[in-house]
Amino acid sequence: METRKVQVTGGSTYTVSLPKDWATDNGVSSGTTVEFYPEDDSLLLTPQSESERQEGTLDVSDLEGERLTRAVMTMYVSGFDIIRLEAGRITTDQRRAIRDATQSLVGVEVLEETNDSVVIQDLLDSSELSIVNAVSRMRLIATSMLADAVTALVENDDDIALDVIERDDDVDRLWLVVSRIFRATLRSPRAAEELGVPREDCFDFHSSARQLERVADHAAKISNLALKLDEIPEDVAEALTALHNDASDVLEKSMDALFADDSSEANELGHAARQAVLEIDEHTRRIDDMLRDLAPVQAQSLGLIVDSLSRSADYGGNIAETALQKAAPRP
Repeated sequence: METRKVQVTGGSTYTVSLPKDWATDNGVSSGTTVEFYPEDDSLLLTPQSESERQEGTLDVSDLEGERLTRAVMTMYVSGFDIIRLEAGRITTDQRRAIRDATQSLVGVEVLEETNDSVVIQDLLDSSELSIVNAVSRMRLIATSMLADAVTALVENDDDIALDVIERDDDVDRLWLVVSRIFRATLRSPRAAEELGVPREDCFDFHSSARQLERVADHAAKISNLALKLDEIPEDVAEALTALHNDASDVLEKSMDALFADDSSEANELGHAARQAVLEIDEHTRRIDDMLRDLAPVQAQSLGLIVDSLSRSADYGGNIAETALQKAAPRP
């Protein structure tokens, strides 16, 4: 840390000198324009730069399959707009993994292909992306997936179950978008300003999006189990439907609290959601008692479904906790 004394020039202008090492490292010299970003009682400073597309290169010679797909996703989340993948020769399996990666990302397409390289590009303007809209969309998809998963189970409808499983990819894509936006706000005050959302709020939205992504995973898990199960007893079906309604109520209250502009409303909804989670624990114990009378294989699968619904409620409780922190006074 370095300190500087503020001076007054011309009788009314406050001035402060910049550390020479920092200025040299960042190409700041006489005549350079710098940008200031006020953030509460802080003032962030950065050299002015042209809005250029960030390009990154990755050697994929030793990468294939899931590792290669994950590497491409990681570079996307890290903020690269153009990703150049290079190797002595790009194999057919590697091209397949790269295509899988691009299909898992929003707005990304293959721009160029040669024997030894593949270039993919994000075609979306990052400044036009909205973390609020992305999280709102995740909320709608994840909660509808959970509802449809339970419907598929109690109605023994394989088509609905398969549709839920497919929709999990949509939530995963949005989760990567949210992660990309959030990391951009950490790197650049300009990104946060263009987004129009305080960086602390971006952290809250990012944390909540992670919980929604897990809810979607459990909805897909329930659907996979539903595909293997035949019809279930009516009393168990009714109990699971009621458990889902309770879990859904927690998620809705929690997300409403997260998006609430009024702190008192956010506090009321957040505390109500947290209390509802405690009541669900008793509900799950009652269903577990019902399952003891069923065949072991069926009881085990239904027990996993009860656990997924209970965990989904817990994730809603985590969102409620985040909403309460977001609504709390800031120092």
